[in-house]
Amino acid sequence: MIRETVRATRHPSPGQRATWLTATVLACAAIAVSPAYAQTLSNATRGPVSDRMVPIPTPAQPGAITLDTGRLPGATAPEAWHSQYGSVFARNVVVATLTPFLPDPASASGTAVIVAPGGGFRTLSMQNEGWDVAKALAARGVAAFVLKYRLNQTPQDMAAFDRSMKVMVARGPGDRPSADRAAASLAPQVADARAAFALVRAHARDWHVDPSRIGMIGFSAGAMLTMTTALSGTDARPAFIGNVYGPLGAVTVPADAPPLFAAIAADDPLFGKANFALIDSWRTAGRPVEFHLYEQGGHGFGMYPKATTSTGWFDAFARWMTMHGWMRAQ
Repeated sequence: MIRETVRATRHPSPGQRATWLTATVLACAAIAVSPAYAQTLSNATRGPVSDRMVPIPTPAQPGAITLDTGRLPGATAPEAWHSQYGSVFARNVVVATLTPFLPDPASASGTAVIVAPGGGFRTLSMQNEGWDVAKALAARGVAAFVLKYRLNQTPQDMAAFDRSMKVMVARGPGDRPSADRAAASLAPQVADARAAFALVRAHARDWHVDPSRIGMIGFSAGAMLTMTTALSGTDARPAFIGNVYGPLGAVTVPADAPPLFAAIAADDPLFGKANFALIDSWRTAGRPVEFHLYEQGGHGFGMYPKATTSTGWFDAFARWMTMHGWMRAQ
């Protein structure tokens, strides 16, 4: 039985971050409006499938813990939620939270995973790339924690937000921000990720977690955040990382880089046609890496029940974790 735990805490505010891959932030922002992101769903409980963004009331988030990284500097627009593609999304997140999804203590492996949804740092795919992933991990004995990290501000009006996203996508890759500008824009998100690791370690005994077995998985922009958190040399130090349809460009891999699991579809309109040098970077450094390239799946497949082999990514990730011993209690 999966338990969602309510608990309050405070911890120090984080700081530094790494700068690699940040020039692709604008490409990630295309996720929210890209036609390739629309999915065909068979799960009727998700509601009607449409690429139209429909405002919804803020859903209940039982167990969500406010991280002590403060409000997004200069933010004026309040947090808002909408439905799209049969799923739910958050935007204008100004205060970060972490929501635990804990397995039954009798079946807990001691491993934990921090889950970072994607959405171009403008929205967060909270259901498809957050809660649903966390529930699936908890069902396998892994304590999962969904990170609702702070986002870049967008117009409060839904129509204006939609227009702003389309304008951003229309700019194309030639108008991406410089690496330095993009790196600075990710500082709040990396601070949130560091705070999430600190919180889980602080409550490791309460949540039946081994502090040395805390990993992180991210999707698209969340994958960028995961990679930056892992490679920035901060105190987060994930035991392993997952990059699901995030950028796969070359990086400098430290000698103690964590094992990497990566998955992407060849028809991904954002990153599927680029090189996959990240995998070679890991191999050259002699660090463990597993890479799955699916023929079809587009961008943002996540936990959607699509009729493509990309739906097998989660089972592959679970088997990879099992192979490394992270699914077994120690």
